[in-house]
Amino acid sequence: MPSADRHLQPRRRPRQVRAELTRERILTAAAHVFAEYGYAAGTTNRIAEQARISIGSLYQYFPNKDAILAELMVRHIDRGTWTQADRLDLSPGSLETTVRALVRDAIDNHRDDPQLLRIMIEEARLSQDLLDTIERHGRKRVAQVQDLLARHPDVHVGDLGIAAELIVFTVETNTHKLMAGPRTVPVETFENELVDMVTRYLRGGRQPRGGHDAWSGDPGPVR
Repeated sequence: MPSADRHLQPRRRPRQVRAELTRERILTAAAHVFAEYGYAAGTTNRIAEQARISIGSLYQYFPNKDAILAELMVRHIDRGTWTQADRLDLSPGSLETTVRALVRDAIDNHRDDPQLLRIMIEEARLSQDLLDTIERHGRKRVAQVQDLLARHPDVHVGDLGIAAELIVFTVETNTHKLMAGPRTVPVETFENELVDMVTRYLRGGRQPRGGHDAWSGDPGPVR
Protein backbone atom coordinates (compact mmCIF):
# COMPACT_ATOMS: atom_id res chain seq x y z
CA MET A 1 0.00 0.00 0.00
CA PRO A 2 1.33 3.51 -0.80
CA SER A 3 2.61 5.55 2.11
CA ALA A 4 0.79 8.63 3.36
CA ASP A 5 2.09 12.15 2.79
CA ARG A 6 2.64 13.71 6.23
CA HIS A 7 2.16 17.21 4.80
CA LEU A 8 -1.52 16.51 4.14
CA GLN A 9 -2.74 16.02 7.69
CA PRO A 10 -5.37 18.57 8.75
CA ARG A 11 -4.02 20.97 11.36
CA ARG A 12 -7.12 21.24 13.50
CA ARG A 13 -9.77 18.70 14.39
CA PRO A 14 -13.03 20.48 15.24
CA ARG A 15 -14.26 19.87 18.77
CA GLN A 16 -17.08 22.40 18.75
CA VAL A 17 -20.04 22.89 16.42
CA ARG A 18 -18.79 26.28 15.25
CA ALA A 19 -15.40 24.87 14.28
CA GLU A 20 -17.02 21.96 12.47
CA LEU A 21 -19.21 24.38 10.52
CA THR A 22 -16.17 26.43 9.53
CA ARG A 23 -14.38 23.29 8.36
CA GLU A 24 -17.41 22.30 6.28
CA ARG A 25 -17.56 25.79 4.77
CA ILE A 26 -13.93 25.43 3.68
CA LEU A 27 -14.58 22.05 2.08
CA THR A 28 -17.74 23.23 0.34
CA ALA A 29 -15.97 26.34 -0.92
CA ALA A 30 -13.02 24.27 -2.14
CA ALA A 31 -15.30 21.92 -4.09
CA HIS A 32 -16.86 24.94 -5.82
CA VAL A 33 -13.50 26.63 -6.53
CA PHE A 34 -11.82 23.48 -7.88
CA ALA A 35 -14.77 22.72 -10.14
CA GLU A 36 -14.94 26.30 -11.46
CA TYR A 37 -11.26 27.20 -11.80
CA GLY A 38 -9.52 23.83 -11.98
CA TYR A 39 -7.00 22.56 -9.49
CA ALA A 40 -3.99 24.62 -10.55
CA ALA A 41 -5.91 27.91 -10.30
CA GLY A 42 -7.94 26.81 -7.29
CA THR A 43 -5.76 28.58 -4.76
CA THR A 44 -6.22 28.71 -1.01
CA ASN A 45 -6.87 32.45 -1.35
CA ARG A 46 -9.80 31.77 -3.66
CA ILE A 47 -11.08 29.07 -1.33
CA ALA A 48 -10.89 31.41 1.68
CA GLU A 49 -12.68 34.12 -0.27
CA GLN A 50 -15.42 31.71 -1.34
CA ALA A 51 -15.80 30.51 2.25
CA ARG A 52 -15.84 34.11 3.48
CA ILE A 53 -13.07 33.58 6.00
CA SER A 54 -9.54 34.90 6.26
CA ILE A 55 -6.66 32.96 4.75
CA GLY A 56 -5.24 32.72 8.27
CA SER A 57 -8.40 31.00 9.47
CA LEU A 58 -8.21 28.53 6.59
CA TYR A 59 -4.63 27.61 7.51
CA GLN A 60 -5.77 26.86 11.06
CA TYR A 61 -7.63 23.88 9.60
CA PHE A 62 -5.61 22.82 6.56
CA PRO A 63 -1.92 23.35 5.74
CA ASN A 64 -2.44 23.53 1.95
CA LYS A 65 -4.91 22.86 -0.83
CA ASP A 66 -3.60 19.29 -1.27
CA ALA A 67 -4.80 18.54 2.26
CA ILE A 68 -8.19 20.06 1.42
CA LEU A 69 -8.52 17.93 -1.71
CA ALA A 70 -7.56 14.78 0.20
CA GLU A 71 -10.28 15.61 2.74
CA LEU A 72 -12.79 16.15 -0.07
CA MET A 73 -11.94 12.67 -1.30
CA VAL A 74 -12.52 11.27 2.20
CA ARG A 75 -15.90 13.02 2.31
CA HIS A 76 -16.79 11.71 -1.14
CA ILE A 77 -16.08 8.11 -0.09
CA ASP A 78 -17.86 8.45 3.26
CA ARG A 79 -20.99 9.82 1.62
CA GLY A 80 -21.31 6.92 -0.81
CA THR A 81 -24.50 4.90 -0.35
CA TRP A 82 -25.38 1.33 -1.29
CA THR A 83 -29.12 1.81 -1.54
CA GLN A 84 -29.79 -0.64 -4.34
CA ALA A 85 -27.60 -3.41 -2.91
CA ASP A 86 -29.07 -3.04 0.58
CA ARG A 87 -32.53 -3.77 -0.82
CA LEU A 88 -31.33 -7.16 -2.06
CA ASP A 89 -31.31 -8.44 1.51
CA LEU A 90 -35.09 -8.48 1.28
CA SER A 91 -35.43 -9.80 -2.27
CA PRO A 92 -32.28 -11.13 -4.00
CA GLY A 93 -33.97 -11.70 -7.38
CA SER A 94 -32.02 -12.95 -10.39
CA LEU A 95 -28.23 -12.85 -10.58
CA GLU A 96 -28.48 -10.08 -13.15
CA THR A 97 -30.65 -8.08 -10.74
CA THR A 98 -28.03 -8.48 -8.02
CA VAL A 99 -25.19 -7.36 -10.26
CA ARG A 100 -27.22 -4.45 -11.63
CA ALA A 101 -27.83 -3.20 -8.09
CA LEU A 102 -24.08 -3.18 -7.41
CA VAL A 103 -23.31 -1.36 -10.66
CA ARG A 104 -26.12 1.15 -10.25
CA ASP A 105 -24.99 2.05 -6.73
CA ALA A 106 -21.52 2.81 -8.07
CA ILE A 107 -22.95 4.97 -10.86
CA ASP A 108 -25.31 6.86 -8.53
CA ASN A 109 -22.44 7.60 -6.14
CA HIS A 110 -20.52 9.35 -8.93
CA ARG A 111 -23.21 11.32 -10.78
CA ASP A 112 -22.59 14.64 -9.05
CA ASP A 113 -20.05 17.13 -10.38
CA PRO A 114 -17.92 15.17 -12.87
CA GLN A 115 -15.38 18.01 -13.02
CA LEU A 116 -14.64 17.74 -9.29
CA LEU A 117 -14.57 13.94 -9.52
CA ARG A 118 -12.00 14.18 -12.31
CA ILE A 119 -9.84 16.51 -10.22
CA MET A 120 -10.03 14.22 -7.20
CA ILE A 121 -9.04 11.18 -9.24
CA GLU A 122 -6.20 12.93 -11.07
CA GLU A 123 -4.82 15.24 -8.37
CA ALA A 124 -5.62 13.87 -4.91
CA ARG A 125 -2.56 12.87 -2.89
CA LEU A 126 -2.75 10.28 -0.16
CA SER A 127 -3.22 11.51 3.37
CA GLN A 128 -3.36 8.98 6.20
CA ASP A 129 -7.06 9.69 6.62
CA LEU A 130 -7.64 8.99 2.94
CA LEU A 131 -5.68 5.74 3.05
CA ASP A 132 -7.60 4.61 6.13
CA THR A 133 -10.92 5.54 4.54
CA ILE A 134 -10.16 3.69 1.30
CA GLU A 135 -9.11 0.58 3.22
CA ARG A 136 -12.10 0.67 5.58
CA HIS A 137 -14.69 1.14 2.87
CA GLY A 138 -12.98 -1.36 0.60
CA ARG A 139 -13.13 -4.08 3.25
CA LYS A 140 -16.74 -3.31 4.03
CA ARG A 141 -17.81 -3.26 0.37
CA VAL A 142 -15.99 -6.50 -0.47
CA ALA A 143 -17.54 -8.22 2.56
CA GLN A 144 -21.00 -7.06 1.50
CA VAL A 145 -20.54 -8.26 -2.08
CA GLN A 146 -19.12 -11.60 -0.89
CA ASP A 147 -22.16 -12.10 1.34
CA LEU A 148 -24.52 -11.41 -1.58
CA LEU A 149 -22.64 -13.85 -3.80
CA ALA A 150 -22.58 -16.57 -1.14
CA ARG A 151 -26.37 -16.48 -0.86
CA HIS A 152 -27.10 -16.59 -4.59
CA PRO A 153 -27.62 -20.06 -6.14
CA ASP A 154 -26.51 -19.00 -9.63
CA VAL A 155 -22.98 -17.96 -8.62
CA HIS A 156 -20.32 -20.46 -9.74
CA VAL A 157 -16.81 -19.18 -9.03
CA GLY A 158 -13.79 -20.85 -7.49
CA ASP A 159 -13.20 -18.37 -4.66
CA LEU A 160 -15.93 -16.04 -3.43
CA GLY A 161 -13.48 -13.73 -1.66
CA ILE A 162 -11.36 -13.17 -4.75
CA ALA A 163 -14.48 -12.83 -6.90
CA ALA A 164 -15.87 -10.14 -4.60
CA GLU A 165 -12.58 -8.20 -4.70
CA LEU A 166 -12.42 -8.44 -8.49
CA ILE A 167 -16.00 -7.24 -8.88
CA VAL A 168 -15.61 -4.29 -6.52
CA PHE A 169 -12.37 -3.20 -8.21
CA THR A 170 -13.77 -3.65 -11.73
CA VAL A 171 -17.04 -1.85 -11.07
CA GLU A 172 -15.51 1.04 -9.12
CA THR A 173 -12.57 1.61 -11.48
CA ASN A 174 -14.64 1.57 -14.65
CA THR A 175 -17.35 3.74 -13.11
CA HIS A 176 -14.75 6.32 -12.06
CA LYS A 177 -13.37 6.37 -15.59
CA LEU A 178 -16.78 6.80 -17.19
CA MET A 179 -18.23 9.41 -14.86
CA ALA A 180 -15.08 11.54 -14.62
CA GLY A 181 -14.14 11.50 -18.30
CA PRO A 182 -15.73 12.97 -21.42
CA ARG A 183 -19.07 11.22 -21.83
CA THR A 184 -18.58 9.22 -25.06
CA VAL A 185 -20.77 6.29 -23.97
CA PRO A 186 -24.32 6.66 -22.60
CA VAL A 187 -24.53 5.67 -18.95
CA GLU A 188 -27.29 3.16 -19.74
CA THR A 189 -25.10 1.41 -22.33
CA PHE A 190 -22.17 1.30 -19.90
CA GLU A 191 -24.39 -0.12 -17.16
CA ASN A 192 -25.82 -2.85 -19.39
CA GLU A 193 -22.42 -3.94 -20.72
CA LEU A 194 -20.79 -4.00 -17.27
CA VAL A 195 -23.73 -5.93 -15.81
CA ASP A 196 -23.53 -8.44 -18.65
CA MET A 197 -19.77 -8.92 -18.22
CA VAL A 198 -19.88 -9.42 -14.45
CA THR A 199 -22.96 -11.67 -14.62
CA ARG A 200 -21.29 -13.98 -17.14
CA TYR A 201 -18.17 -14.17 -14.97
CA LEU A 202 -20.19 -15.09 -11.88
CA ARG A 203 -22.01 -17.83 -13.75
CA GLY A 204 -18.68 -19.53 -14.24
CA GLY A 205 -18.52 -19.22 -18.01
CA ARG A 206 -21.62 -21.38 -18.42
CA GLN A 207 -23.26 -19.03 -20.89
CA PRO A 208 -21.89 -19.65 -24.43
CA ARG A 209 -21.64 -16.60 -26.63
CA GLY A 210 -20.96 -16.28 -30.31
CA GLY A 211 -21.28 -20.01 -30.96
CA HIS A 212 -18.47 -21.19 -28.64
CA ASP A 213 -17.62 -21.64 -25.00
CA ALA A 214 -15.64 -18.55 -23.96
CA TRP A 215 -13.69 -20.51 -21.34
CA SER A 216 -12.78 -23.73 -23.13
CA GLY A 217 -12.28 -22.31 -26.59
CA ASP A 218 -14.46 -25.10 -28.04
CA PRO A 219 -15.98 -23.74 -31.26
CA GLY A 220 -18.98 -26.07 -30.87
CA PRO A 221 -20.37 -28.52 -33.38
CA VAL A 222 -19.53 -28.03 -37.03
CA ARG A 223 -22.59 -27.65 -39.17
